[in-house]
Amino acid sequence: MTRPFNHRTGPDAPSSATLHLRLLETTDLHGHVMPFDYHSGQDGRPLGLARLATLIREARAEADNCLLFDNGDFLQGTPLSDMTGQSDDWDGPNPVIAAMNALDYDAVGLGNHEFNFGLPALARALASARFPATCANVAALDGVSLPFAPTLMLQRRLTDTAGQAHDLRIGVIGLVPPQIAIWDRHHLQGRLNCAGITQTARRLVPGLRAAGADLVIALAHTGIDDGPDHPGLENAALPLSRVPGIDAVLAGHSHRLFPGPDHEGIPGVSAEHGSLNGVPAIMAGFAGSHLGVLDLMLTHGRDGWRIRSHHAALRPLHPGSGAPPAAADPAVVHSVAGAHRTTVQLVDRPLGTTSSALHTYLALVRDDPALRLVNAAQTGALARAVAGTPDSALQILSATAPFRTGGRAGPHHFTDIPAGPVRLRNVADLYAFPNTLVGARITGADLLEWLERAASCFHRLLPGIADQPIVDPVSPGHAFDVISGVSYRIDLSQPPRYAPGGEILNPDSHRLRELRHQGRPVTSDDRFLIATNEYRAAGGGPYRALPEAAIVHRSKTPVRDLLARHIRKGTTPLTLPLSLSCDPGWAFCPMPPGTSALAQTGPGLRNHPADIDALAATDLGDTPDGFLSLRVPLGPESPATRAPRA
Repeated sequence: MTRPFNHRTGPDAPSSATLHLRLLETTDLHGHVMPFDYHSGQDGRPLGLARLATLIREARAEADNCLLFDNGDFLQGTPLSDMTGQSDDWDGPNPVIAAMNALDYDAVGLGNHEFNFGLPALARALASARFPATCANVAALDGVSLPFAPTLMLQRRLTDTAGQAHDLRIGVIGLVPPQIAIWDRHHLQGRLNCAGITQTARRLVPGLRAAGADLVIALAHTGIDDGPDHPGLENAALPLSRVPGIDAVLAGHSHRLFPGPDHEGIPGVSAEHGSLNGVPAIMAGFAGSHLGVLDLMLTHGRDGWRIRSHHAALRPLHPGSGAPPAAADPAVVHSVAGAHRTTVQLVDRPLGTTSSALHTYLALVRDDPALRLVNAAQTGALARAVAGTPDSALQILSATAPFRTGGRAGPHHFTDIPAGPVRLRNVADLYAFPNTLVGARITGADLLEWLERAASCFHRLLPGIADQPIVDPVSPGHAFDVISGVSYRIDLSQPPRYAPGGEILNPDSHRLRELRHQGRPVTSDDRFLIATNEYRAAGGGPYRALPEAAIVHRSKTPVRDLLARHIRKGTTPLTLPLSLSCDPGWAFCPMPPGTSALAQTGPGLRNHPADIDALAATDLGDTPDGFLSLRVPLGPESPATRAPRA
């Protein structure tokens, strides 16, 4: 498709010039640089920027004109990125920035997780960057300086197909979900304001054009969703593509792939052409799984440079068909060698012991011991925080979710801690995000709706039918909150009350059954305290934000630090039997004989055969994507439907 730039160009550009420009995108790296799993200690994993660097260098060698961008969420997500930036044991440059310096990025946009550690930490990380950063819809309040620019103007000398050089000005605008002001409120409140994605682009893109931009690229840390545009839209890539003057959209945030089948059927989205409303677009997955390659053919005419045609593609790090993943790039490996060694030493510090394994292979089909441990730590921390206050008379509940449950991150993205020593790396594995603890008052009615939202991650199952997929792949595992301190059942024969995005889908439907506290049915007027994290309290995922008046405690300490202290003190259930021989706190409602669910989990579950047997589950082998397919019976006598008890 031909898109006019509608602005002046330099007088040296002949009207017949044709130019090939390649844009490369990485996105949602989440601290994955080395092909090393700091949680398990395993090397050689098929992920990370060090491996992706090999594809980057190959793609650059194929094109005379090439620009490399990252689209955000690069500074948070692994012990390498999180611990070295927050520990006195490491005083060198941020390792993710060092790796990106080694690859000569042209510019980066910021994602929501760049703000997880606060503005001073972000400034320290970007101070060593040899490339500029942009985020346009974040504005500083009085007295606050921001370590990034709203927009950028890159000046590059590019060569046309006839070998002639041209000076092009390339405008770059970074955009981030406006929810950062809520999700990281404890860091950002009083320091910045955040405006809508599309509204900001409509305001600033004309200025880039007026300043002489020959091309405008949006580094948009936002996904591709259908629906009307509004200032609070989190996944706004589609309406953003309709903003006049934007020539290409490099999207992200949702960890999905584009072009590809993930967004089929959405009006305005063409996977075949790699475009959103006709605008060239790419989105390159998660953790270095893919390199986005967007080739633009530009022609020059009286109105300046135009995109005559384009081609969008994703190059997978792991090509499949038995082929090995790309080799790690030596320069990137060298750039983070010191930080890598320090991180390995940090995460190996022992905290305590566990008499049974803790894993998340079954966290979506049973009341999971790993989540019980996190909830116990949150409950204890909140009890200490409210001691001596009137709120201490309220019973404390705790909500947490499994963070590593495979999904789009693949069959190895699960927590798996063997019986024996519990180390700092295991805590980072159990609690993957730097969320802080929040305590709030809730009613029984609030609790019921909270759990209904959690139960929306499951498909509706037909009674008496075998082998029905149980988990809705649109819902990530970390949206499934498990609440301790009460018992309840989930009725999968009913449609979900809420859609994956949190909207009411079936207002007359209720999946929650037998919600009890200490054996007594919970009423709408019952009052509790609940321990959760700042992200969830602010309305993260499919949940409603908690009213500010209900908040009784906000901690500045990350939950994983509270978890580490909990384990170190030895007051945890680590020494107790953590298996299904314990009464579960939640379970599925019994269904007629012959009803069974199919769950996709990690092949590592085979190392825990007792847990498979305890569910009376059946290993059906591996899927083409490498997941273990597990049949879970849901009949009246099935372990997954055993009566729960808080």
